[in-house]
Amino acid sequence: MTYRDTWIEGPKGRLFVRTWSPQALTRQAPIILLHDSLGCVQLWRGLPEALARATGRQVVAYDRLGFGESAAHPGKLGLDFINAEAEGDFDALRSQLDLEHFVLLGHSVGGCVAINCAARFGTQCVALLTLAAQVFVEDVTLQGIRAAKTLFEDPKQLERLRKYHGDKAQWVLDAWTGSWLHPAFSAWSHEAVLPQVKCPTLVIHGVEDEYGSAAHARLIAERVAGPVQLEIQPGTGHFPHRENEAAVVETLARFIQPLA
Repeated sequence: MTYRDTWIEGPKGRLFVRTWSPQALTRQAPIILLHDSLGCVQLWRGLPEALARATGRQVVAYDRLGFGESAAHPGKLGLDFINAEAEGDFDALRSQLDLEHFVLLGHSVGGCVAINCAARFGTQCVALLTLAAQVFVEDVTLQGIRAAKTLFEDPKQLERLRKYHGDKAQWVLDAWTGSWLHPAFSAWSHEAVLPQVKCPTLVIHGVEDEYGSAAHARLIAERVAGPVQLEIQPGTGHFPHRENEAAVVETLARFIQPLA
């Protein structure tokens, strides 16, 4: 297994990209990972390599603008950031890496970004895979974010973020809490986008998810237009791929194995 680091030019700044390539590389579509609100390439931990080994596909992860090793964001994160990602930085990634077809895998809000990208690039998206995706504003989500905001008042907690985001750590935290807790975001929903997703879709959600109930997963499964597999996992929280990595990788690999 090897990986390669590179950068691409997004509309507002340089983006960090890491690509894992298994030795027995197939010619199937690569898997693109879309991280959560506090995430980055490094915080996927062992998942990309495990997924590349299990599928024989390349796995590509990138830091969204303002996160990880990508350039600092020039201002506040706009409340339209989910739609803007598909139209901006993801489109730049797809174009500059010459990705004609791809599998999308998103975690948490990255799952919703993946849904939006799958809808926008329907003929190119081979499959959509979501982990703990959120598609509307729910009280349990806001409660979890408020609790996390209080936790991060401890300087030691913010220091943990700096390990991955450097001087951008406070911006990352503010982008997460500031967008979801903003009054203008309270009516946000991605329900209308779901029927535009026509590719095979795998939805994984934990019953104990502290940032969203299984209602998100059920809504995705009910509304996407393509074939769908729903996996609601007991005893699992917001990070299924960390809590049950081997089982999740096996489920993901089995789902996409017959696809291009």
